[in-house]
Amino acid sequence: MGDSIHRRLLAEGTLDRLHTVARVDTAIAVTDLATADPARLADAEVLFTHWGAPPLTDDTLRRLPRLRAVVHAAGSVKHHVTEAVWRHGVTVSSAAGANALPVAEFTLAAILFANKRVLDAARAYRAARTPPDLLPYFSGHGNYRRTVGIVGASRIGRRVIDLLRPFDLDVLLHDPYVDAAHARALGAEKTELDELARRGDVVSIHAPQLPETRHMFDARRIALLKDGATLINTARGSLVDTDALTARLLTGRLHAVLDVTEPEVPPAGSPLYTLPNVLLTPHIAGSLGNELHRMTDWAIDEVGRYARGLPFAYGIGPEELSRSA
Repeated sequence: MGDSIHRRLLAEGTLDRLHTVARVDTAIAVTDLATADPARLADAEVLFTHWGAPPLTDDTLRRLPRLRAVVHAAGSVKHHVTEAVWRHGVTVSSAAGANALPVAEFTLAAILFANKRVLDAARAYRAARTPPDLLPYFSGHGNYRRTVGIVGASRIGRRVIDLLRPFDLDVLLHDPYVDAAHARALGAEKTELDELARRGDVVSIHAPQLPETRHMFDARRIALLKDGATLINTARGSLVDTDALTARLLTGRLHAVLDVTEPEVPPAGSPLYTLPNVLLTPHIAGSLGNELHRMTDWAIDEVGRYARGLPFAYGIGPEELSRSA
């Protein structure tokens, strides 16, 4: 893992419990497998990884002859798990399910605030320094019988749908791997993506970053969004054509909650920083602060299962990885 995340986990005592399930020196973090102590690598049976883990290539795996498992204490493993891992017969686990929870919670808050026009109300109140006349100003807004479109039945997408169950909202779902019956079981109505874009008062993206999902919300599809709709992106910036979305946002016709963009940090002069109809956040929807402990706990539980000869509860295979973030 990267040095900064290692120092933080170590300082906060999050790694202490790892000693109860494995023989490990938690004071040492490998940030570069090419320069790591060969004796330590030769003895390693499990890699406990986090953000900043170096790629596991054929060359590096040959230096890990006893390696049997990679347990990732964070979300996506695409940054370090390569095809070579599967070829070497190494099993993989990820705490992506733990990371999905705060993203889904962030999304739920964004949906409810968007329909209620909370940011608009706060801005109007701040400008007038007296409560605005809310009834005409917010006519047609609120969270009763609004339509929410979820793009992608990923771990996060499913969790968002589940969190929306107590509310009087109509939920649409687009996912090419989910049929109508499965969507109903999840608590949503299956729709095609264009229909979802047309009908959604709020559209929230939870699809993976793949070649076929790049700019899935391009200029044509963004134009389908109804006047006043809110587009939420907590997935990957590449799923939305940022220039096309910015052009629409400049007209005031749409709203957006963007936790990710393309590029990840918009240029200094980007209107996204100042537009009143945009909530721009610096990739904070995922695990931060004490939420990192949840991911680490999940991963340590997985090491414990491995030590007892049990299968991983949150294992990942090459097929799933090809369809995940």
